Amino acid sequence: MNLMHRREFLGDVTRGMLVAGLGPGLAMELGLSTAFADQGPDMLDFGPLRPLVTLMQETAPDALQSRLIGKLKSGDVNLRQLVAAASLANAETFGGEDYVGFHTEMALLPALQLAQRLPDKEKPLPVLKVLYRNAGRIQQYGGAAKKTLRPIQASREEGDGESLRRATRAADMALAERLFSNSVTRSLDEAYNDLQYIIQDDMNVHRFVLAHRAWGLIDVVGDQHAHTLLRQSVRFCVDAERVRIDKGRPEPRIRKLLPKTLDRHNLIGAKLGVRRPDDAWVDEMSRFVFDAGRERATDAVAAALAEGIDPEVVGEAISLAANQLALRQRGGRTHGASQGVHGSDAVNAWRQMTRVTNQRNTICGLLVAAYHTAEYCSNTDFKDAPFPHEPHLEEIKKRDPAALLKTAEAAIRENNQSRAVAAIHLYGEAGHSAQPVFDLLLKYAVSEDGRLHAEKYYQTVVEEFAATRPAFRWRQLVALARVTASAYGFTVDDRPGYRAPGYEDARRLLQV
Repeated sequence: MNLMHRREFLGDVTRGMLVAGLGPGLAMELGLSTAFADQGPDMLDFGPLRPLVTLMQETAPDALQSRLIGKLKSGDVNLRQLVAAASLANAETFGGEDYVGFHTEMALLPALQLAQRLPDKEKPLPVLKVLYRNAGRIQQYGGAAKKTLRPIQASREEGDGESLRRATRAADMALAERLFSNSVTRSLDEAYNDLQYIIQDDMNVHRFVLAHRAWGLIDVVGDQHAHTLLRQSVRFCVDAERVRIDKGRPEPRIRKLLPKTLDRHNLIGAKLGVRRPDDAWVDEMSRFVFDAGRERATDAVAAALAEGIDPEVVGEAISLAANQLALRQRGGRTHGASQGVHGSDAVNAWRQMTRVTNQRNTICGLLVAAYHTAEYCSNTDFKDAPFPHEPHLEEIKKRDPAALLKTAEAAIRENNQSRAVAAIHLYGEAGHSAQPVFDLLLKYAVSEDGRLHAEKYYQTVVEEFAATRPAFRWRQLVALARVTASAYGFTVDDRPGYRAPGYEDARRLLQV
């Protein structure tokens, strides 16, 4: 992260703390901003991005798309600025508390990452696709007049991960917000580590991925807006706890299991290891996580960490277990909020978060990832042999690389998941380059709706393919081929024969 941005951000927040102590009158005489005080404006300060944020909040998607393309062509804005403004518009509007809203927020960074893989003329397409969705949902939610996030009054309350977790478990939104805001004033790294305590406190893929994607978006929006992005996760977790309490549901089992597992394996304060076992160990561990059930899988991961296995290798095994969900699903639609996509996105989020958090949260994050994955894998719909199956492989006669790619694309357009899987499996098994496959599947990650998940899952596979050893990495691309064949031509509510909303118009306006 840019150090100057962080210093400026912390300076701004610290200034707000000072304002609260001096009072608005004296603060004004001293030339200090009152943005965090009682008398401050009732709107978040987005600086130079505010006009673009407001444009995205007050404009219908079709009109917005035309205006943004005009700005791109004139050079008034670039894609990073569009993503930055959209992420802030989304956060301010929804605050992490709307299903389509937070799915859209989570797709923004992957859309920007997808754009970098496209020819120059086509780069705006994935970003415009998500901005169209963002604008549509904001209009449904109330437009520019609807603002869930407001400035937070400065407070001197000190807190840490434990106190944030207590406030969240009590469903005390105001206290949790204040505690987290004060964590951010001290250090973004410290605040993100505090946030992990509540992210680890329940099993929900959205609380995992939202926290991960918000952290990544900080590099796009700047550290001065980090609090706006990260507080969405606080609100998500408090809101989920309020719903749990109101409905009389029991506390999640992970809350008792996690401390017991840490204690049983002496992992509190343990030093992380660097042992990198062979392919057989990774394969065996991934199979165990898939088959063993939640508590045994969590215990096995704890034992591996206690034995000094590199957390990267442990995460790789959990990721491969989640990948089996996509490869083993018996039938039906495998895209969108399927357990294969959700499971893989969740492990990817945990792997990314454990790479930037402290030792305690690296360990706990991997234990939660194992528990969550094993919970998904316990479903009997995922106990058949993984795809591809031998009859599907035998049906494919032409096996040169060009023919296999052509077969895969035809299968995608026919929604033939088994044939798409078989073609990509044979292609990878023959040792061909992965890049043409990524290029093929990227086209459909951009054009298809994917039930709100196309961009996220594509980027998950890009990252997990790179982080997985050669013996197993093609499983990730094979799963993506299956999910792509499932998604082709379907709207979010499963109506066939459509591209993603706004996609065709964007191509026309961009003249590509």
